[in-house]
Amino acid sequence: MSQGATIKPTDLRGILKYVPRFQDQIFIIALDGSIVADENFSNILLDAAVLRSLGIKIVIVHGIGRQIEELAKARQIPITDTQGTGVTDAATLDLAIRASSRVTHLVIEGLTQNGLKAALTNAVRAVPIGIIRGVDHQFTGRVDRIDKEFLSQLISSQVVPVLNPIGFDRDGRPLRINSDLLAAELAEALHATKIIYLTPHEGLEIGGKLKHEISAEALRGILEHKPESINEPMRSKAAHAVRAVESGTPRIHLLDGRLLDGLLNEIFSNEGVGTLIHGNEYQQIRQATRRDVRAIYNLTRQAVKREELLYRTQQAIEKNIEQFYVFEIDENIIACVSMQLYPDKPKFAEIGSLYVMPFYHHRGIGKKMVEYASMMAKERGAGTVIALSTQAFSFFTSVCGFEEAEKDVLPESRLKAYEDSGRNSKVLVKKL
Repeated sequence: MSQGATIKPTDLRGILKYVPRFQDQIFIIALDGSIVADENFSNILLDAAVLRSLGIKIVIVHGIGRQIEELAKARQIPITDTQGTGVTDAATLDLAIRASSRVTHLVIEGLTQNGLKAALTNAVRAVPIGIIRGVDHQFTGRVDRIDKEFLSQLISSQVVPVLNPIGFDRDGRPLRINSDLLAAELAEALHATKIIYLTPHEGLEIGGKLKHEISAEALRGILEHKPESINEPMRSKAAHAVRAVESGTPRIHLLDGRLLDGLLNEIFSNEGVGTLIHGNEYQQIRQATRRDVRAIYNLTRQAVKREELLYRTQQAIEKNIEQFYVFEIDENIIACVSMQLYPDKPKFAEIGSLYVMPFYHHRGIGKKMVEYASMMAKERGAGTVIALSTQAFSFFTSVCGFEEAEKDVLPESRLKAYEDSGRNSKVLVKKL
């Protein structure tokens, strides 16, 4: 089993900065049946109690795939489907109801042990998915309607709604529903800001490599043109994640539920431990403000120590804050760049203070920052951008298309500062 990093008391300051942002928001926690059976399950419910104590509203959805397989084997009853996507015959539905009852009990039992009120609901109305490509899916259903008012009343009363993958039609007859789909439908109905899928896998793998974050737009393209490149257990969740983002849920997390403290580390850290699928509005480069001064200073401090960047005091950053742009992930600054114009050479602009947190290296963020700063320079009348670098000059030349030049291309005011610094930086130039 994988081992997760443990959050230490010293990390509480880091957690607390997220609290105002997440308070009163709704998170959908979707548990695979195999995670309910894992030894880390009790820790997940403890983490859920931590979220509630911080004012975050949670709804829990669970699957039953592992449990229905175990029941079928123990009772020697052949089943037609385990995931709620194929054909559900009467015998499979009966085992699904029994498995759901058992798993829901374990969830509510664990929540009770952690001091939380919880309730199983019948808030999901379902309809049969019917005949698809000539095949009657019998008792397999899809979500028809969610009783938002009922669930909202429970949440407002400090009750954690628990939903299992059994819905009811208009006449009260049960139907088997896929739990991944149910989580996405709930998020849309309740205007949740996150779905957190807890699975027995690290996250989304594309071409055999774990992706820590990907936009829904990019993921949609992969699902359409090369779905086989996605690790098979995650394809269903990937498809539902894209659908959820497109219907208004900003962030979907795919996370290994076997990791100790994984849930808290995913939510309360910049890096996370699983995969984040996000809408286009999630990633953004924006103009820095005075509120960002300390964050920029702290972000670049290690690079200054390694002499990668020129030292700037907080006061100097604040004085020139209009020159800075920052890259945010989940409202946390993970990269910065500056762009300065020179009155004595108005067609030139300098790009500087480029820094990306090490965890986010090799994801194209540095290139995006340079391209954005160049675009801003061009909008303001510059025809050429320059950059000075002691250690990252190969990045500027090979990745960003800069060329090495002599120092006399620098504006007169910049040339003096260059010579006074004694850093002997390489001078790099790019035409816009």
